[in-house]
Amino acid sequence: MRTGRLLAAAASAALATALAACGSSPSTSSAASTAISFNDASCGGTWQLAGPGWHTFEITNNADYGAEVDLTNPVNGAVYDELQNIGPGTTAPMRLDVGSGRYAFLCEVEDFDPVTGPTVIVGGHRAGTPAILPITYNDLYPLAKAYAKYTESGLQVLASQTATLAADVAAGNLSAAKSAWLTAHLQYETLGAAYDAFGNYDDEIDGRADAVGTSSPNWTGFYRLEYGLWNGQSAAELTPVAETLNTDVDQLLAWWPSQQIPLVDIGLRTHEILENALEYQLTGHDDYGSGTTLATTLANIDGTRYLLSLLHPLLAPRYPQLPEVYTELNLLQSLIENQQLPNGWWVPVSSLSTTAHQQIDAACDQVLQELAPIASLAEPRNTAREF
Repeated sequence: MRTGRLLAAAASAALATALAACGSSPSTSSAASTAISFNDASCGGTWQLAGPGWHTFEITNNADYGAEVDLTNPVNGAVYDELQNIGPGTTAPMRLDVGSGRYAFLCEVEDFDPVTGPTVIVGGHRAGTPAILPITYNDLYPLAKAYAKYTESGLQVLASQTATLAADVAAGNLSAAKSAWLTAHLQYETLGAAYDAFGNYDDEIDGRADAVGTSSPNWTGFYRLEYGLWNGQSAAELTPVAETLNTDVDQLLAWWPSQQIPLVDIGLRTHEILENALEYQLTGHDDYGSGTTLATTLANIDGTRYLLSLLHPLLAPRYPQLPEVYTELNLLQSLIENQQLPNGWWVPVSSLSTTAHQQIDAACDQVLQELAPIASLAEPRNTAREF
């Protein structure tokens, strides 16, 4: 069960300041508690609070199916906190700093329309956990369409680049092929939000050798070609590899217009792109000889920035720490760019100084912390205006 995603995402800065001043938040056992139950037809029942402050709602699912429960502002549908995947017969706590204002529970049981419970007014003049207006499916549809067009344009560029790469290999010009390989691979790595939508094509085009080994004929794509180019394989050996890569890219380009970007990926991939970069690129795991995983990480940063540009109008009013995302991205990018060599190539991760490696890893860790709430904030949600 995931709990409190919106609270953690958008209220973290304000709560951190408050908690620092107070020392720490009240323990669950010391906060007041109220029993809340729901079923297929009702949500929350009658409840009252004596006043604002930290409070725990013990929420019980009396329906026959799993459910999600939100504590909302009934005036505008903004969400104070939520519980997901509460199983039938299960009780789960929802704990938050309840401020003065209007509150109502919204229960969405599987296979049933959402039900909003009674409005409860908490008196006084005290601020609590802020409510965040949900991002809806309707909000994300145009962004997904824009990303699909961006991806198609990127694949068109990629198809031209892999054609050049295949021609260089076939002609035996392996020095030019190395440069063409890097250009094409970085282009592919900017399309991070589409990887899941590429299906098997991603494995064919950018699959690692982990599962099959470097000698397997089933290993294809950019990394297979990198391995051959930087480990002394001949043009005759690599020509079919480059041709297969080019064919796979052409087929992906032809197939792509009939596909759709999953709406959840628009927010989710803002974090996952660089999470994968930290695991596979900044460790050198995906270096099959070229030493260019730092350049790949920069391409991943470009892909992340494009997603953020799409989401910015939705995130700016919901995520106070959004400016810090850009600050940390800029720092990470600058640290990596410092490792580019005068000849245009890159210091391999394995050759980085200890200090440089630690600084890059720390900067990437910090970026990921700042990006993490975006997946929750941008997860599409049903609201009354969409039914």
